[in-house]
Amino acid sequence: MEIGYQFEPLHKEEITHSQLVRYAGASGDFNPIHTVVPFAESAGLGGVIAHGMLVKGFVGQAIGQWFSTKDLVKFSTRFRAMTRPGEKITVQGSVVDETADRWICQAEAVNEAGEVKVKSSFEIKKR
Repeated sequence: MEIGYQFEPLHKEEITHSQLVRYAGASGDFNPIHTVVPFAESAGLGGVIAHGMLVKGFVGQAIGQWFSTKDLVKFSTRFRAMTRPGEKITVQGSVVDETADRWICQAEAVNEAGEVKVKSSFEIKKR
């Protein structure tokens, strides 16, 4: 693998309101901005928004397809924009640097309009 190598993108299905309700139950994050439309609207959000950790989970899923998770050494994420039901997310990533024993990589989750939702960096132990 070389610096600049692009991983196969992970394409996710359209995010649904039902998915957000199921994620709230699985994660224990019942903040009503994620599940209750009138509440999210009254909060000025224009409707419910996806949990940031759900979108980060998509990045984690992609990393698990690109590498063995036992080789994952570091994984950090910065949230950039809200994600809403109806959006389709694609996770793309690449190798940006290397050390003697690690691949230094970046990934981002974007919607179909190219809006970046999260940016992540991660490190993989070389084998």
